[in-house]
Amino acid sequence: MKFVKAIMIGAVVIAGAAYAKGDRTDPNAKARSDLMRDIGKNTGILGDMAGGKTAYDAAAAEAAKAALIADAAAIEAAFKDQGGADPASEAKPEIWANWDAFLADAKALGDAATAMDVASAETIGAGMGALGGACKDCHTDFRAMN
Repeated sequence: MKFVKAIMIGAVVIAGAAYAKGDRTDPNAKARSDLMRDIGKNTGILGDMAGGKTAYDAAAAEAAKAALIADAAAIEAAFKDQGGADPASEAKPEIWANWDAFLADAKALGDAATAMDVASAETIGAGMGALGGACKDCHTDFRAMN
């Protein structure tokens, strides 16, 4: 079970870091990239605590959870305007063609972050599967891998 959690945590952190690569030329794409980078950063903070890579820090865990909740709530506004074609953007056009499904995935991220118990590294680890699953579901359908 720990191995599965480690794989999920690693996949989410790598996905967030990969999403942040490249220079966006369109302001909409840049705003989306910045938001995804922040989601990846805060997921990584929690994942590192859950995986024992860093020591558990209650204040940092609460801050990361709060940031994830806020970032999930900001997804709709950040993605509302598709903007111009940007070769560095990893947002698939399917986002805007399947807007309701995309927003459902964003809600799932917010729900997973809200439900996460950050009282200990162990409870964070228990919530990482739902958090990572929400990221994976959205990225599978709506993120192009450049």
